Amino acid sequence: MYAFAPVAGQAKPDLYADLAAAARAIVEGEPDAVANMANLSALIWQFVDRLNWAGFYRAVDGELVLGPFQGKAACIRIPFGQGVCGAAAASGQTQLVPDVHAFPGHIACDAASRSELVVPVIRNGEVIAVIDLDSPEAARFDAVDAAGIEHLAQAIAGAI
Repeated sequence: MYAFAPVAGQAKPDLYADLAAAARAIVEGEPDAVANMANLSALIWQFVDRLNWAGFYRAVDGELVLGPFQGKAACIRIPFGQGVCGAAAASGQTQLVPDVHAFPGHIACDAASRSELVVPVIRNGEVIAVIDLDSPEAARFDAVDAAGIEHLAQAIAGAI
């Protein structure tokens, strides 16, 4: 049994450091990528507040395919270059979007989403997945959130 939990009132950099440490612990020794993504999406959901969706899209044959997540049912396939997730996958760059309705080509899987943070997971120079966080609040995510999830992506890239 795992007993990971964020500390109430914790500064965001510390929260993300604890999230990355918990993530490394939870995937250690487990070779199954899907099981690891399932636990990681639950861990993100537990640590990061004010979300309505948190999870993974896996890179498969030039498109993103839905992976384990927390939240409402979601789009199953997203071509590279389309929407926020596809932009992150195609560019290999984090997408920090304060207003998804202003993002050209945004794909609305959940109409309640107002802001989004998508971080590519890169292994051996190749995007293998993206971590997607959605919030019903406009401008929910900032540079500290982006850096924290980027650190998480680096920490777990070998396990998914």
